[in-house]
Amino acid sequence: MVKLVNQTDFAAKIKEKKLFIFSAHDVRTLFGVTSVATSGLLHRYKKRGFILKIKRGLYVFPDALPPDVYVASKLYTPSYISLEFALSYHGVIPETVYEITSVTTKATRRFETLGKVFSYRKIKRTAYTGYEIQKQKGLSFNIANAEKAFVDANYLRLKSKQKPISRFKKEKINPAKALRYAKLFDNKKLVGLIKRTLQ
Repeated sequence: MVKLVNQTDFAAKIKEKKLFIFSAHDVRTLFGVTSVATSGLLHRYKKRGFILKIKRGLYVFPDALPPDVYVASKLYTPSYISLEFALSYHGVIPETVYEITSVTTKATRRFETLGKVFSYRKIKRTAYTGYEIQKQKGLSFNIANAEKAFVDANYLRLKSKQKPISRFKKEKINPAKALRYAKLFDNKKLVGLIKRTLQ
Protein backbone atom coordinates (compact mmCIF):
# COMPACT_ATOMS: atom_id res chain seq x y z
CA MET A 1 0.00 0.00 0.00
CA VAL A 2 2.89 2.38 0.84
CA LYS A 3 4.32 2.08 -2.68
CA LEU A 4 1.14 3.52 -4.16
CA VAL A 5 1.91 6.95 -2.67
CA ASN A 6 4.85 8.33 -4.60
CA GLN A 7 6.84 11.39 -3.55
CA THR A 8 5.41 13.70 -6.21
CA ASP A 9 1.77 12.84 -5.44
CA PHE A 10 2.47 13.03 -1.72
CA ALA A 11 3.92 16.56 -1.92
CA ALA A 12 1.35 17.79 -4.46
CA LYS A 13 -1.66 16.66 -2.45
CA ILE A 14 -0.41 18.01 0.90
CA LYS A 15 0.64 21.36 -0.61
CA GLU A 16 -2.65 21.61 -2.50
CA LYS A 17 -4.47 21.34 0.86
CA LYS A 18 -2.19 24.12 2.18
CA LEU A 19 -0.95 21.93 5.00
CA PHE A 20 2.33 23.73 5.71
CA ILE A 21 2.67 21.62 8.84
CA PHE A 22 1.14 18.16 8.62
CA SER A 23 0.64 15.17 10.88
CA ALA A 24 0.45 11.39 10.46
CA HIS A 25 -3.33 11.76 10.85
CA ASP A 26 -3.41 14.19 7.88
CA VAL A 27 -1.49 11.67 5.76
CA ARG A 28 -3.82 8.80 6.72
CA THR A 29 -6.90 10.90 5.91
CA LEU A 30 -5.60 12.29 2.61
CA PHE A 31 -4.28 9.02 1.20
CA GLY A 32 -6.52 6.46 2.90
CA VAL A 33 -3.58 4.42 4.19
CA THR A 34 -3.22 2.53 7.47
CA SER A 35 -1.31 3.76 10.52
CA VAL A 36 1.46 1.24 9.83
CA ALA A 37 1.74 2.32 6.18
CA THR A 38 1.76 5.99 7.22
CA SER A 39 4.56 5.36 9.74
CA GLY A 40 6.66 3.58 7.12
CA LEU A 41 6.05 6.31 4.55
CA LEU A 42 6.93 9.17 6.89
CA HIS A 43 10.00 7.36 8.19
CA ARG A 44 11.27 6.74 4.66
CA TYR A 45 10.63 10.32 3.49
CA LYS A 46 12.29 11.73 6.61
CA LYS A 47 15.36 9.53 6.07
CA ARG A 48 15.64 10.84 2.49
CA GLY A 49 15.38 14.45 3.69
CA PHE A 50 12.21 14.88 1.65
CA ILE A 51 10.32 15.93 4.81
CA LEU A 52 11.52 17.27 8.17
CA LYS A 53 10.16 16.27 11.55
CA ILE A 54 9.60 19.37 13.72
CA LYS A 55 8.39 17.38 16.73
CA ARG A 56 6.88 13.97 17.33
CA GLY A 57 4.05 13.57 14.83
CA LEU A 58 4.49 16.92 13.00
CA TYR A 59 6.27 17.42 9.69
CA VAL A 60 7.14 20.09 7.10
CA PHE A 61 8.65 20.17 3.61
CA PRO A 62 12.14 21.72 3.63
CA ASP A 63 11.35 23.55 0.37
CA ALA A 64 8.14 25.11 1.79
CA LEU A 65 8.97 26.11 5.35
CA PRO A 66 6.24 28.18 7.02
CA PRO A 67 7.14 31.35 8.99
CA ASP A 68 8.55 30.79 12.51
CA VAL A 69 5.54 32.54 14.06
CA TYR A 70 3.21 30.01 12.40
CA VAL A 71 5.40 27.10 13.55
CA ALA A 72 5.25 28.51 17.11
CA SER A 73 1.45 28.50 17.03
CA LYS A 74 1.27 24.84 15.91
CA LEU A 75 4.13 23.32 17.90
CA TYR A 76 2.44 23.52 21.31
CA THR A 77 -1.19 24.44 21.89
CA PRO A 78 -2.93 26.33 23.34
CA SER A 79 -0.36 29.13 23.11
CA TYR A 80 0.22 32.61 21.81
CA ILE A 81 3.48 34.44 21.06
CA SER A 82 4.33 36.86 23.84
CA LEU A 83 7.16 38.05 26.10
CA GLU A 84 10.37 39.41 24.51
CA PHE A 85 9.66 38.16 20.98
CA ALA A 86 6.27 39.93 20.89
CA LEU A 87 7.75 43.08 22.49
CA SER A 88 10.41 43.19 19.77
CA TYR A 89 7.79 42.45 17.07
CA HIS A 90 5.70 45.43 18.27
CA GLY A 91 8.78 47.68 18.48
CA VAL A 92 8.49 48.08 22.28
CA ILE A 93 12.06 46.92 23.00
CA PRO A 94 15.04 47.74 20.76
CA GLU A 95 16.59 44.27 20.78
CA THR A 96 16.10 41.70 18.04
CA VAL A 97 14.90 38.51 19.73
CA TYR A 98 15.83 35.22 18.08
CA GLU A 99 14.06 32.84 20.45
CA ILE A 100 10.36 32.60 19.64
CA THR A 101 8.80 33.10 23.07
CA SER A 102 5.21 32.13 23.81
CA VAL A 103 2.92 31.60 26.79
CA THR A 104 0.61 28.65 27.41
CA THR A 105 -1.80 27.32 30.04
CA LYS A 106 0.01 23.96 29.86
CA ALA A 107 3.39 22.99 31.33
CA THR A 108 6.46 25.08 30.42
CA ARG A 109 8.24 23.56 27.39
CA ARG A 110 11.15 24.29 25.05
CA PHE A 111 11.68 22.94 21.54
CA GLU A 112 14.73 23.22 19.30
CA THR A 113 13.71 22.63 15.71
CA LEU A 114 14.41 24.02 12.23
CA GLY A 115 17.52 25.71 13.67
CA LYS A 116 15.41 27.82 16.07
CA VAL A 117 14.39 27.79 19.72
CA PHE A 118 10.68 27.88 20.56
CA SER A 119 9.90 28.35 24.26
CA TYR A 120 6.56 28.20 26.05
CA ARG A 121 6.07 29.52 29.59
CA LYS A 122 3.07 28.64 31.71
CA ILE A 123 0.73 31.40 32.90
CA LYS A 124 -2.58 31.30 34.78
CA ARG A 125 -5.63 30.35 32.75
CA THR A 126 -7.40 33.51 34.00
CA ALA A 127 -4.65 35.63 32.43
CA TYR A 128 -4.67 33.77 29.10
CA THR A 129 -6.01 36.65 26.99
CA GLY A 130 -4.84 39.87 25.33
CA TYR A 131 -3.73 38.31 22.05
CA GLU A 132 -4.82 38.83 18.47
CA ILE A 133 -4.69 36.85 15.25
CA GLN A 134 -2.19 38.16 12.72
CA LYS A 135 -0.98 36.78 9.39
CA GLN A 136 2.37 36.24 7.80
CA LYS A 137 2.57 34.86 4.23
CA GLY A 138 -1.19 34.23 4.49
CA LEU A 139 -0.79 31.99 7.57
CA SER A 140 -2.47 32.91 10.88
CA PHE A 141 -0.80 32.99 14.27
CA ASN A 142 -1.72 34.27 17.74
CA ILE A 143 0.38 37.07 19.22
CA ALA A 144 -0.03 39.15 22.37
CA ASN A 145 -0.69 42.86 21.94
CA ALA A 146 2.09 45.14 23.23
CA GLU A 147 0.51 45.66 26.66
CA LYS A 148 -0.12 41.96 27.32
CA ALA A 149 3.38 40.96 26.17
CA PHE A 150 4.80 43.58 28.55
CA VAL A 151 2.70 42.31 31.49
CA ASP A 152 3.39 38.62 30.70
CA ALA A 153 7.15 39.28 30.56
CA ASN A 154 7.21 41.22 33.81
CA TYR A 155 5.04 38.61 35.57
CA LEU A 156 7.44 35.80 34.62
CA ARG A 157 10.47 37.94 35.55
CA LEU A 158 8.90 38.64 38.95
CA LYS A 159 8.27 34.90 39.46
CA SER A 160 11.89 34.03 38.68
CA LYS A 161 13.23 36.98 40.74
CA GLN A 162 14.63 38.80 37.69
CA LYS A 163 14.63 42.56 37.24
CA PRO A 164 11.65 44.05 35.37
CA ILE A 165 12.01 45.26 31.79
CA SER A 166 13.64 48.68 31.95
CA ARG A 167 14.60 49.53 28.35
CA PHE A 168 11.40 49.97 26.40
CA LYS A 169 9.43 52.60 24.49
CA LYS A 170 6.85 53.84 27.00
CA GLU A 171 4.78 55.53 24.30
CA LYS A 172 4.02 52.13 22.76
CA ILE A 173 2.25 50.94 25.93
CA ASN A 174 -1.21 52.04 27.07
CA PRO A 175 -0.89 52.14 30.92
CA ALA A 176 -4.62 51.60 31.63
CA LYS A 177 -4.75 48.57 29.33
CA ALA A 178 -1.56 47.10 30.84
CA LEU A 179 -2.96 47.55 34.34
CA ARG A 180 -6.16 45.73 33.40
CA TYR A 181 -4.08 42.76 32.21
CA ALA A 182 -1.87 42.87 35.33
CA LYS A 183 -4.92 42.53 37.58
CA LEU A 184 -5.81 39.22 35.87
CA PHE A 185 -2.76 37.60 37.51
CA ASP A 186 -4.11 38.36 40.99
CA ASN A 187 -0.61 39.41 42.08
CA LYS A 188 -0.25 42.67 44.04
CA LYS A 189 3.49 42.89 43.40
CA LEU A 190 2.89 42.73 39.65
CA VAL A 191 0.17 45.40 39.76
CA GLY A 192 2.48 47.67 41.78
CA LEU A 193 5.38 47.03 39.41
CA ILE A 194 3.29 47.85 36.30
CA LYS A 195 2.00 51.06 37.93
CA ARG A 196 5.53 52.20 38.86
CA THR A 197 7.11 51.25 35.55
CA LEU A 198 4.48 53.01 33.44
CA GLN A 199 4.14 56.23 35.52
